[in-house]
Amino acid sequence: MTNVAGDRNGDGRSAAVTESSPPSDPPIRVYADGIYDLFHFGHARSLEQAKKSFPNTYLLVGCCNDDTTHKYKGKTVMNDQERYESLRHCKWVDEVIPDAPWVINQEFLDKHRIAYVAHDALPYADASGAGKDVYEFVKKVGRFKETKRTEGISTSDIIMRIVKDYNQYVMRNLDRGYSREDLGVSFVKEKRLRVNMRLKKLQEKVKAQQEKVGEKIQTVKMVRNEWVENADRWVAGFLEMFEEGCHKMGTAIRDRIQEKLMRQESKELLEKGQNGQHKDTEEQFYEEYFEHDIVDSCEDNEDDEEEYYDEIEEQCSASKALKSN
Repeated sequence: MTNVAGDRNGDGRSAAVTESSPPSDPPIRVYADGIYDLFHFGHARSLEQAKKSFPNTYLLVGCCNDDTTHKYKGKTVMNDQERYESLRHCKWVDEVIPDAPWVINQEFLDKHRIAYVAHDALPYADASGAGKDVYEFVKKVGRFKETKRTEGISTSDIIMRIVKDYNQYVMRNLDRGYSREDLGVSFVKEKRLRVNMRLKKLQEKVKAQQEKVGEKIQTVKMVRNEWVENADRWVAGFLEMFEEGCHKMGTAIRDRIQEKLMRQESKELLEKGQNGQHKDTEEQFYEEYFEHDIVDSCEDNEDDEEEYYDEIEEQCSASKALKSN
């Protein structure tokens, strides 16, 4: 089988297809430099800004060695190899340039084909005496790219935190197995630190115990108040139920007494009727009626007749007197 013209792989595919064409927009080479001691997220954010300066950026990061750094800035916590390695593990960095110069010049830009230098805009004093600002040259030639600092975090801030709580960090490391010689601490200072730490732990323990006691007292007060409220409610409910029960009991007793009395009266009446006392009662009634009511009626009638005859005699006497006149 004959290969097609331009076939490099012998599989019938054109070389124009297999070979990747060069990018139309080559990456812009941006350079950032620094000491990067105790590499932190503030460093990472500045490198992120440099990397995102352009859509297609190749980020080179320069880091000064120990000799240059100690000469112009002071002692570092990490040595130069540790600082280089920290930068290599940052995802925004494409290439690390070790032994970077303190001040950037044209020769360095040309050597690494650097298009722009990224850093924050604040003047960075040139301790070497070459100028007022380390980035004065690149700013003049228009190849400076500004980035923003992250407030609240820096290598100096981290060191200040350690210095501020120096005794605690010394005790922390002593407890983890470091010797006082490793930490550069004298015998007397070590003992004094241990006594102070014990007193501090005792104070913390006492404070924690006081807080627990306070919480328990508060809980007891809450339970007591709840119990008092419930007790009042329970007593009120009991009294209400007791009063209602007493009322019902009294009503039932009264009804039973009345019923018993009525039954007793009915029984007595029945017994009297059976013994003939009922007849005697009727005879006594009639006797009293005739004795009192009828006699009284007769006496009233006799009085009325006497008054009637007296009136007739008076009328007759009056008539005779008129005739005689």
